[in-house]
Amino acid sequence: MTIARYRGRFAPSPTGPLHFGSLVAALASYLEARSHNGQWLVRIEDLDPLREPAEATGQILNSLEAHGLFSDEPVRFQSRRHEAYQAAIDLLMTTGDAYRCVCSRKELQQHSGRHPHGCRDRQAGPTDRPSAVRFALTDEHNHWQDLLLGPQSQTVSAELDDPVILRKEGFYAYQLAVVVDDIDQGITDVVRGSDLLDMTAQQTQIYRALGTTPPRWLHVPVIVNEQGQKLSKQTHAPALNDDKPADNLIQALVALGQMPPASLAGAPVDSILDWGTSHWRREAIHLTSG
Repeated sequence: MTIARYRGRFAPSPTGPLHFGSLVAALASYLEARSHNGQWLVRIEDLDPLREPAEATGQILNSLEAHGLFSDEPVRFQSRRHEAYQAAIDLLMTTGDAYRCVCSRKELQQHSGRHPHGCRDRQAGPTDRPSAVRFALTDEHNHWQDLLLGPQSQTVSAELDDPVILRKEGFYAYQLAVVVDDIDQGITDVVRGSDLLDMTAQQTQIYRALGTTPPRWLHVPVIVNEQGQKLSKQTHAPALNDDKPADNLIQALVALGQMPPASLAGAPVDSILDWGTSHWRREAIHLTSG
């Protein structure tokens, strides 16, 4: 049996420039891939044009380049993948793994997550209302081994937890697109922030419904500010200073528990990444980050 070569990815949403928390996640995925002599890809998750400043994608790619983090294949843009996402939805609708939903968020809240229009049971509600498409989960107590956090389990409930995969506005949702692209790009390992941990069981079922084994998972702690909030655009995280990539990388290595030596200070970016690759120990990552 042939073991697939390690293929990882970094997939930011272009809602703003990269900040330090983004760099930590990118560096963790990059070093995990390189330490396995694997490939590392960059994917831009530009699925929601209403939340994406026009300049953000360029800023992200420029920051990655400044820090020596280059994709091994051409950068993928999800905004150019609509046909693939629609094909996946068509398949899931055909197999009964997805359904149209006309229920509003308020209606679902009023009915404790149940669908008052019987959407999941094909008892179509008002046809003059816009509809989303949801993935039809099955009741499951899902178990998996996270490569950093150890044994994990999540319970998902059919209907109550069914994720939207096509929004009423016509935008393809993250939960679908990330799985479709991971399958298409042959991603074997996903290294991402622990803020996405809760999505794992749902995504696992989508992988299965599309006929594929889920990747291995490694969830790294998110970086938080002094108030304990995750660094993000919403918490006004400052953009990375691309004029100081070496300093940023060393700080990111420290945040990942890698203990770079003082002799690396002022070293070229490539030398820092080479050191990080040869000394990478994912087990050294602290389970909480500040």
